[in-house]
Amino acid sequence: MEYFNIFTHLVLVMSLGWYLITNLQWYSYKLERVVFKHHKLHWHIIYFVTPFVMYYLLPSLYFLVYFYALYLPLLILWNMKLDKPLVLTSRVQRFLAILLFVTFSISLLCFVSENCKSAGIFIPLFIAYLVSFSLERIFFISFKHRAKKRLQSIKDLKIIAITASYGKTSIKNYLYQILKSKFNAYKTPRSVNTLAGLVLDVNRDLPENTQIYIAEAGARMQGDIEEISNFLHQDYAILGQVGEQHIEYFKTLDNIIHTKMEILKSPKMIKAFVHESVPILDYEKIEKFPNDLNITKSNLDGIWFDVNIDEKQEHFYAPILGSFNAVNLTACILMAKELGMSIDQIKIALDKIKPVEHRLQKIEAGGKVIIDDSFNGNFEGMLEAVNLCSEYKGRKVIITPGLVESTDETNILLAKEINKHFDFVILTGSLNTHLFSDNIDKNKQFILKDKSKMEETLIEKTRAGDLILFANDAPNFI
Repeated sequence: MEYFNIFTHLVLVMSLGWYLITNLQWYSYKLERVVFKHHKLHWHIIYFVTPFVMYYLLPSLYFLVYFYALYLPLLILWNMKLDKPLVLTSRVQRFLAILLFVTFSISLLCFVSENCKSAGIFIPLFIAYLVSFSLERIFFISFKHRAKKRLQSIKDLKIIAITASYGKTSIKNYLYQILKSKFNAYKTPRSVNTLAGLVLDVNRDLPENTQIYIAEAGARMQGDIEEISNFLHQDYAILGQVGEQHIEYFKTLDNIIHTKMEILKSPKMIKAFVHESVPILDYEKIEKFPNDLNITKSNLDGIWFDVNIDEKQEHFYAPILGSFNAVNLTACILMAKELGMSIDQIKIALDKIKPVEHRLQKIEAGGKVIIDDSFNGNFEGMLEAVNLCSEYKGRKVIITPGLVESTDETNILLAKEINKHFDFVILTGSLNTHLFSDNIDKNKQFILKDKSKMEETLIEKTRAGDLILFANDAPNFI
């Protein structure tokens, strides 16, 4: 029986470790965010606090029944239902290996001393976290130094850093598509925008023949973008629209503005294009945009817009959706021109440009028009998507969790606009359900509690001829 108790102890600690590292991976390995910023704190109670307490309070036999009959099946089922499960990266594997070693070592000591519960759970988790964190810091310093040398080794490499409250990933992808028609351009993949992500990208994937490296810079706290600027030493920068996105982390709009302006601190800066929403003085190396932008038409076929360049009005068209994208494209046009592309070359590249996946991406399937805007999580962008879809003549359906990092007031405004323009609303997640339910007609709302049933819900609730808008897509841990 004693050996079985030791085995149970190992499985328990590893289960708690699995839950802990899963949450850490979701929240960029910031323990304070897991503890204080988690969107479903009741998960912590069910999957971490309760088994911890039960281990010390229940007699051994009762705990075994609780653990194998209730807790372990619940944890396995929880893990299977995650739409963003744990990715077994090298960092995760190191943490789990350290935890297993520490737990096994302590179990042996406890077995000898016959007092296992005195240090059975908390100490192995604490030691594993501390050792893992220390190792990752050491490894990161080494990786960062190597990445820095690699950037310096690529001859005549030009680096462009892009940041904004929203739209930075779109700007990065559009700029890459324009520049690659003339240069060997490379961009950071997906939404990689942290210092750690950039270091990994440079070390692992940046091609040796790259002429222009386009890097996205994100932030969760002041100083994050300055760290990226000190690493990249970018030659050019684009500072896009600034607003109250991630206000929960920065507390004030001024903090957000000052953090985004850290993109201008590169000692090698040649020129920066800064959106007019940023209150910055005029400097020789800074050009404001969008340069008297005039959007002449925006519909489900694309956008047509005019930009004043060198005191001449130039006409552009791009087959992408959303009038706000004209602002993003203006920054790309100005940057491409700065790097030596002609207006005609830019227009040809724009004519062939493709939408960014999951950002107002138009798809036609099964007789339905699908607008995939699932990676768009800001109010202005979601409102634009709603207004764009309102022009559709057929039945309109929207699937949304609402805004994740925003205020109740903003979510209520969005809900009222959705109620005005859409015929059927599928609400996902639990974060904003109460707000949307109160502001959308009851006869046209449906609450989808389990996202794994999305496909069968769409089959049941939609039909040929419908327009379906996926507006934002929060993972189910939110």
